[in-house]
Amino acid sequence: MTGGAGETSYARNSSLQKKASDEAKHITLETLQQLYKETRPKSTLAIADLGCSSGPNTLSTIRDMIKAVEVTHHLEIPNQPLPEFSIFLNDLPGNDFNTIFKSFPDFHTEVKRDNGDSPSVFIAAYPGSFYGRLFPENTIHFIHSSYSLHWLSKVPPAIYDEQGKSINKGCVNICSSSPEGVTKAYYSQFKEDFSTFLRFRSKELVSGGRMVLIILGREGPDHIDRGNSFFWELLSRSIADLVAQGETEEEKLDSYEMHFYAASADEIESEVKREGSFELERLEMLEVDKEKGNEDDISYGKAVAKTVRAVQETMLAQHFGEEILEKLFDTYGRMVDEELAKEDIRPITFVLVLKRKL
Repeated sequence: MTGGAGETSYARNSSLQKKASDEAKHITLETLQQLYKETRPKSTLAIADLGCSSGPNTLSTIRDMIKAVEVTHHLEIPNQPLPEFSIFLNDLPGNDFNTIFKSFPDFHTEVKRDNGDSPSVFIAAYPGSFYGRLFPENTIHFIHSSYSLHWLSKVPPAIYDEQGKSINKGCVNICSSSPEGVTKAYYSQFKEDFSTFLRFRSKELVSGGRMVLIILGREGPDHIDRGNSFFWELLSRSIADLVAQGETEEEKLDSYEMHFYAASADEIESEVKREGSFELERLEMLEVDKEKGNEDDISYGKAVAKTVRAVQETMLAQHFGEEILEKLFDTYGRMVDEELAKEDIRPITFVLVLKRKL
């Protein structure tokens, strides 16, 4: 994600993610409250946010969690002191954690204002990939991950031929012209990564611990639907448009691949069952309303373009050069608006509630 607080930063261009997270907030808080009723930790409640990035969304959610626990605590065990909160923020080592750290003073002030008991809240950054071990065994009560697990650990190696060139010509992800082998490679990588994620989290969570995972996905078995994958097809078309104008080379388009996979509900459920460490307590599909931009009243296409730029800018600039970015995302925003005028594009979000088996 693009760090800092500049015009193209994730911190200033993650409102679409926040809207989906807010729509799933009741599930997140209900799950945390149920966990608290069952476990009643006496000294410390440990919460981890995996894929926290660098914007305001994470601390906003954490603040809501603390308030929800306080409400439940006073209903269930009013004569006992609140436990201390240990909050672990995780993302890759290159994440802009400093932007989050600068928000801590205001965050603690808001927590004290919102919670009469002024609970003790300790926050730490845990850099590293969540496709590996992050925490000691049996130490975490609750894990939250929003808009992160659709990112794979790597581009599937199987999409490259013997010469190391991608067989997915003209596409940055699965698209309508992709060979069948591309789809199989991405699905295989998703299964490997999601299973690995579940296995490691099962070691780190306490018995009966919960996870709430918010993931971009797709509605049915067809990988090429009018949903999340189609947005990446439009990005491919936008780059191809620049190739046609001589702004970049076709070889660069052919060699750029994204480590993204929009899983179906059946694929997610199947992998949870196969890995076996968790009970799937809840799996809901959300269709976040497409609203008109943000406070600048820009079009939905331009809002999507700003969001995608905040997510992909660093990698695109490294591969294609920074000089094409303005034109690329102007074209992309226009293409999204044009497609929406023809037919609905439905970004699908899944909300999973998982309980570690006893």
